[in-house]
Amino acid sequence: MQTNDSLIDTIADLGHNKGELTPYLMFKYAIKTEITRKYYERRLKKFFDFIEFESIEKDIEYRCNKFAERSKGNVNWALSQIIRFLQYQKERVEKKEITSGTLKNFVKSLKVFCEMSDISIPWKKIIRGLPNARQSANDRAPTIDEIKKLLEYPDRRIKPIVYTMISSGIRLGAWDYLKWKHIVPIMNDKGELLAAKIIVYAGEHDEYY
Repeated sequence: MQTNDSLIDTIADLGHNKGELTPYLMFKYAIKTEITRKYYERRLKKFFDFIEFESIEKDIEYRCNKFAERSKGNVNWALSQIIRFLQYQKERVEKKEITSGTLKNFVKSLKVFCEMSDISIPWKKIIRGLPNARQSANDRAPTIDEIKKLLEYPDRRIKPIVYTMISSGIRLGAWDYLKWKHIVPIMNDKGELLAAKIIVYAGEHDEYY
């Protein structure tokens, strides 16, 4: 088990401000995969842009740290900005410009950042005002023609990616964990290859195949 000091060293090593434990580094530490972090940062950027916080030319790390700094001194200001942003997104849901699931993803990103930055926002009150999200995704399997169109892209790496995702149904984030040893061949009695089993999110609590 890591001591508090070693944990701080680990987090500090994530960025160039070694030894300085910033809100952005804590936020980055809380997210398991690079692709998920990019999604979260994209949503935070939309939030900062909407409330016109700092210049859009500043990077996300700078804006996160500055927002946390101001919010700790004035939590009511932070709460009002979050409510204003989410109310705007709620209106977009009502106009069917975005889904309620997209709105909840904005909340999730803001919540992780604020919690890791020790900004005390009453999330139970905020969540109470959100519309209900769909319990199942409104999507479908791609058609044969759509698959063929994807495979026309002139990069030979595309085929194994498309075929693997279509046949297994894995999410994009699963590639961060996937290694050759997680592809288990299934053979018949004659030693002929029939199929393969993929171990997804290997070593994680949500591992499955």
